[in-house]
Order: sequence, then structure tokens, then C-alpha cells
Amino acid sequence: MRLPVGIENALRDKFNIVPKDVQPCVGGDINHAAQIATADGLLFIKWNENALPGMFTAESKGLKILRYSKTLRVPEVIAVQEAEGDTPAFLVLEWLESGQANLQTPEQLGQGLAALHRQTAPKHGLDHDNFIGSLPQSNTQHDSWVTFYAEQRIRPQMEIARQKGILRPGRERMLEVFLAHLPKLIQDAPASLLHGDLWGGNVMILANQQPAVIDPAVYYGNREVELAFTELFGGFAKRFYDSYHAAYPLEPGYPSRRALYQLYPLMVHMNLFGGGYASRVDSILSQYVG
Repeated sequence: MRLPVGIENALRDKFNIVPKDVQPCVGGDINHAAQIATADGLLFIKWNENALPGMFTAESKGLKILRYSKTLRVPEVIAVQEAEGDTPAFLVLEWLESGQANLQTPEQLGQGLAALHRQTAPKHGLDHDNFIGSLPQSNTQHDSWVTFYAEQRIRPQMEIARQKGILRPGRERMLEVFLAHLPKLIQDAPASLLHGDLWGGNVMILANQQPAVIDPAVYYGNREVELAFTELFGGFAKRFYDSYHAAYPLEPGYPSRRALYQLYPLMVHMNLFGGGYASRVDSILSQYVG
């Protein structure tokens, strides 16, 4: 296959990357992706003719933050460019060769995630906004986790749902009651460094059987929201959770809070895909607001 001409020119002229061969990569619902063979080895590229401004730049920043933590394997950012004229936005990463997991792989992932979560910041949020999937994610910083979760996670998704016409009155009332009750349901917690979009599709198993993570939506927040996210969409292996809890035990009562933290990713999926996710959102709300 061939890359778009504008991307080929930008790779050569701005980043000194000369593709000798390009092979498409499968997987992913939003972007085009390919493997690039160069004289210096293999690279991964993804691009999107309709990328939201700043999407790939934000992803590259998130990857760099995770790499700097030296806790989980993350691909190195090689090049990033926003759309210019007829050239689509693109992101070039180190090529990671995939392999098969062994019994230690989920343990390594659990230990690495625990180490990531032990890195904290004074405030919840981040010094820049980013994206979760193709939706904007607001990271305005707050001292209070309760305030951050309400105002930077749930309310923005409510507004997106309103704009899409899927915030029916009953659902909106339940969400408002939920937010009013939130200070009684959760407490403030340390602002841990989070991957932000950690489900099975964003974990790679490498040729050396070690795990790596991709496609982050990085911010600092309560680590329980990350663990709750991992338990959606099939969850991870028991060895992952055992390893995580051994390295960094959760506070008592987490099972009673799990669903309220799953509300955010489910609202994201409701706004992206609709369908059954709306009923799952309503089901969670009914658990907490009656």
C-alpha cells in the first residue's frame, strides 16, 4: 500500500523517515494504521483525515508521560504532526512486535500498573486536555477528587449526550441526583497517574512475553476509576488483579464503588456508540439513586 502523498512528503522532509515498504495493520475503529519499513527498521504509523485538532499531539504527550514514569512498557513517539493543508494528521511510533502471553505476563502488568499509580501529583487532572476515543476529555485540575469526577468527567459527558439528543429527561434527573449524592458516595484520594483508557484492547503482549500499553487518555486521578475500567468489557486475568492488590492494596469498600466509577467509561461508550450502553448507564444510576 501507499501512504497519502502528503504524509510521505512530511515524513521525508520533516522527520527524515523514508518508507521502503508499507503494510496495513488491522484493528482500531477510528484511524488508519500501517507498518513502515525503513532502512533503520520498522515503525508504526496511524493517521486520520478527520482527526480532531490536537488529538495525536495529546496522545503523544500521554505516551511520553507514561514512558517517563518507567513503570509500564510504552512505545516511543517518533514523530507527530497535526493536519496541514492536504496532509492528514499522523503519529509515528516505535514498532512493537507482538507475541504470546505466559503466566507471568498478567503479573507483570499488575505490578507495573501498581507502580504507575504510586506516582502522584498535587492535583487531580492534567495541565492539558486530551481525548478518550474520539471524544474530548477535559482535565481542568482540582484539589478535590469528588469535584474533579463530577465536573470534569460526568458533566462533560452529560453535555455531549445532550448535544446528541440522548440525554432523555429521566436520565438527566438521575444523573443530577447522582452528582448531588456523590460527596457521600466517594471520598478524596491521592491523585495517581492513570493510563485513563485501560481495557484489553489497549494492552499488547510483546514478542518477549512482556505487556505493553497503548492509546492512553492520561490524567491524575483516583486509581479506583482505573481498576473499575479494567473490569469492564471482559476484564483482565485473575493473576493481574492478584498481583496489583499485592503490590498496592485498594482501600476497603472498593466493590461498592466500582460501578459508580464505571459510569464514566460507559457514558463515553453511550455517546460514541449508543445502543445498550445507555441502559447500562441507567442501571448503574439506579443502584445509587434508587
